Amino acid sequence: MNSAEKLRSDRVVLDVEAVRREFPILRQEINGHPLVYLDNGASAQKPEAVIEAEARCYREYYANIHRGVHHLSQRSTAAFEEVRGKVRGLLNAPSEKEIIFTRGATESMNLVAYSYLRPRLQPGDEILITAMEHHSNIVPWQILCDQTGARLVVVPISDQGEISLDDVAERLSERTRLVSVVHVSNALGTINPVRGVVELAQARGVPVMLDGAQAVPHMPVDVQALGCDFYAFSGHKLYGPTGTGVLWGRYELLESMSPWQGGGDMIRSVSFEKTEFADPPARFEAGTPNIAGVIGLGAAIDWFQALDPAAVAAHEADLLHYAAERLGAIPGLRLIGTARERAGVISFVMDDAHPHDIGTILDGYGVAVRAGHHCAQPVMQRYGIPATARASFGVYNTRSEVDKLVEAIGKVRELFGG
Repeated sequence: MNSAEKLRSDRVVLDVEAVRREFPILRQEINGHPLVYLDNGASAQKPEAVIEAEARCYREYYANIHRGVHHLSQRSTAAFEEVRGKVRGLLNAPSEKEIIFTRGATESMNLVAYSYLRPRLQPGDEILITAMEHHSNIVPWQILCDQTGARLVVVPISDQGEISLDDVAERLSERTRLVSVVHVSNALGTINPVRGVVELAQARGVPVMLDGAQAVPHMPVDVQALGCDFYAFSGHKLYGPTGTGVLWGRYELLESMSPWQGGGDMIRSVSFEKTEFADPPARFEAGTPNIAGVIGLGAAIDWFQALDPAAVAAHEADLLHYAAERLGAIPGLRLIGTARERAGVISFVMDDAHPHDIGTILDGYGVAVRAGHHCAQPVMQRYGIPATARASFGVYNTRSEVDKLVEAIGKVRELFGG
């Protein structure tokens, strides 16, 4: 029994209708049909608690943070900094000082690229990634390779959309300076064996960065148990505001890193002769942050953690299994990515319809899916396709919405002669 089957067997029930009532946007109709929102991999919708937390900040106590002595600034600062503790709890990080707020997972990975890795790279050094990475976990490393003469080494993926730890071990070398791997693939839904990757890398003294943008909304994440050195995620995929994200890093590594942006609030002192930088995390948070957004992220974490994690996992595993069965039975439809361990995502193609046509027709029936390369063009190249249609699930989705997706795909088949 794999983990998904085990979760389906658990007798824990999520009150999905109660969850749905907390999301105002789900009450509307699109093109005369009830909205079926299946684009959570791109961005999840927001519960009332998150919307209200942001609005309350702007209505009641907004001011710039950290530098003001007046009441509003003090209150905003306290609310902002409180979220650092919530993120620490979410990730089971050792210290709040290891929590850096960014604009999203993309900025978090770029921060590691330019502040940690760039000064340490020499010609001939290597950066190890996999063939299923999001562009955010490819392009920053490519830029560094172009600048330094380092080399990008890629672990292949199987037809099922899985990586092999043997392939990881084979490609690690004495020149590997960083391993950066997606925890859960945004294009395939594959849950990677990241603990095994970490063990292989650290046996050689190589630090590991994990892209957790698709993992944090679907499973408990414990950075201490994973053993990684850096972990990134985006707030907007965790039912929080856009423009918010987190980089967690081991404090000893953060302390060794120079800032990658200069400006206000990341300094201890400035003169024309010399600037002394603040300690982490302030060192990496130059300028005025997304104050209300981070406060909204804190509300999203509170909301998400109030749910029964076993019930959420069982519900989403059931949805994924049900969707795979129903979609897999449609003639002319092929699932892309059939890994044994998956979360949250079903990608597919159809014989006679381009994914963009699929997405457009489904929208006519109120069903929102993503169509394209999902910022993972190498994945599309691996399977010899230009794009996929992707249904990605959140905690508020239901089996009946999967049925509506299947029904709408039937209309696609009718239009394209299936």
